[in-house]
Amino acid sequence: MLTPEPDTGESRPRVALIAGPTASGKSALAVRLAQATNGVVINADASQVYADLTILSARPTPQEMGGMPHRLFGHIDGAEACSAARWAAEAKAEIAAAHDAGRLPILVGGTGLYLRTLLDGIAPVPEIDADIRAEVRAMPVALTHEALSKEDPAAAARLAPADTTRVARALEVVRSTGRTLAEWQKVKVGGIGTDIRLSPMILLPPRDWLIERCDRRFDIMMERGAVAEVETLLTRHLNPDLPVMRAIGVPEIAAYLKGDSEMDVVVAKGQLATRQYAKRQYTWFSNQPPPDWPRERRQIDDEIIKDLVIKLQQ
Repeated sequence: MLTPEPDTGESRPRVALIAGPTASGKSALAVRLAQATNGVVINADASQVYADLTILSARPTPQEMGGMPHRLFGHIDGAEACSAARWAAEAKAEIAAAHDAGRLPILVGGTGLYLRTLLDGIAPVPEIDADIRAEVRAMPVALTHEALSKEDPAAAARLAPADTTRVARALEVVRSTGRTLAEWQKVKVGGIGTDIRLSPMILLPPRDWLIERCDRRFDIMMERGAVAEVETLLTRHLNPDLPVMRAIGVPEIAAYLKGDSEMDVVVAKGQLATRQYAKRQYTWFSNQPPPDWPRERRQIDDEIIKDLVIKLQQ
């Protein structure tokens, strides 16, 4: 669970946090808060870090940024996979830079793992031996899970055999370090949760309103050129397992470009994937953050945004 803000230490530097599912209105609220406080908007969304996903990540346009500085948006090449640890390190640097400039850092996004890593820290797992990693990653999926069941039975019981990334990670950790990943995760280091004064706000608007927004957002992405964006991405011939290649809309549009799908199917599947993702985020942000973090459950409009800007400054 994310670390609650302590009641003491009001001299600590302040950080605002706006979180919630996709299409819930986070970006608009972040910009309005930045305008009211001379703030800096710092991205906390795993898709929006990639330069290749301007449209399909719903990255704010220059007009939507409202003249305010935005950091960690589109700064990573799609050929790389951004880890939560890397993002947290970059976010710490941007938060410190904002404080040094006398500006309010405003974290905004829907990637819970990123926020958890930044605030609570990360398990100090040593660098994995390169030979062990290569050996594990080359193993067939079934054999990887079978090996894990012998070397880390608890992890094997917890992870589905098809969850190839996490199964491989658990196996390579126990083989490389002699300790299970769960043992390493008992202690975390590097979190800033106790060093800052956090002003959080979680947006959890009505589900039917959110679903309609998700569907409309995907339509807008298609109108803005999502097909051309994926067409350009495919010319790079990147590893299909990279996050940028698995982002919502990319596999669906890629199938269309290869002649394996019709446009109406692409839109239907893209909208469904967006709704499913929003549902997972909604559940996470409903249950994982501390219960005393404010939850806003109204539909987000201009009047609500004005109200929330005031609350986030208190």
